[in-house]
Amino acid sequence: MAKAKKKAAAAETPVVEAIKQEPKKTNTWEIKDRNYFLLRNLNPLTYTIRSRGIFYFDEEKGYERELKYTINQRTPFVDEFKGEARLGHIVFENGALYVPKEKQTLQKLLSLYHPDRNTLFQEQNLVKEAEDDMDYLNLEIEALNLARDMEIDRAEAILRTEQGSEVSNLTSKELRRDILVFAKQNPELLIELANDENVQLRNFGIKCVELGLITLSGDNRTFTWAKTGRKVMTVPFDEHPYSALAAWFKTDEGLEAYNNLEKRLS
Repeated sequence: MAKAKKKAAAAETPVVEAIKQEPKKTNTWEIKDRNYFLLRNLNPLTYTIRSRGIFYFDEEKGYERELKYTINQRTPFVDEFKGEARLGHIVFENGALYVPKEKQTLQKLLSLYHPDRNTLFQEQNLVKEAEDDMDYLNLEIEALNLARDMEIDRAEAILRTEQGSEVSNLTSKELRRDILVFAKQNPELLIELANDENVQLRNFGIKCVELGLITLSGDNRTFTWAKTGRKVMTVPFDEHPYSALAAWFKTDEGLEAYNNLEKRLS
C-alpha cells in the first residue's frame, strides 16, 4: 500500500521544462577612427553634405525620425535632443573626411543613418578592399596561367578577335607575349574567351574575310562570297557578325561552307 502511494506521488510530480533564453543581441558597432570618401568621382577642394532636414526610417519604431548633426548632442536623432542644439557642418576636403573615434555622433550619422550614404559618400572599408584585391589578384593569376599554357592557335584566335588583322604579322614569341599582356590587363575577358568554344570559329571567319574569301557588308549584316557576290548568311539583328558566323558554321549549311573555306585556306 505504501509503495502504491509513493508511485502515485511520483506520477503527480509536475515536470518543469527549462526556459530557453534568447541569445542577447550583440552590439557590432566598433569604436574606432573612420574615413569617408565621396563617390561619383567627386573630388572638390571642399564639399558640404546635408546635416539637417534629413530623415531616417526607424523600422523598430515604425516611423521616420528627423536627423540633425550637432556639436553638443550625443545623438543625431532630433527627438532625443536635450536642451539647445548647436548645428554642425559636415565638410569633405579633397573628396575625403576623417572622423576620429571621439566623434561618435557624427560617425553613426554617416555610417548608419544618413540618407546619402553609399550613394553620395561611403565609409572606407579596408577589410572589404583587401577582399576585393584578393579576388582580382586570384582572377589575374588564373588568367595568366591560362594564357601561359594556351596553345598558340587558340592564343592567336583570341588576340585576333580583339586586335584584328595585325595579329597575322606576329611571331609565335610575340603572340605568347601579347596573350600574357592581354591576360594581365583583361583577366576576366581572357578567361571568358578561353572558355568560349566559338572563339576559334570566329577567328576562322575573320581570317577568311582578311584573305578575301568572303566579304562583310558595310552595315555588318551580310556575308557574301567574294568571287560571286552570292550571300553566305545574314547576321541576325543585334548580334556580333563574327559570333553569328561562328554559330552558323555549326549548322548543316554552314558546315559545308566551312569545309569549302578550310580547303581554300590550306
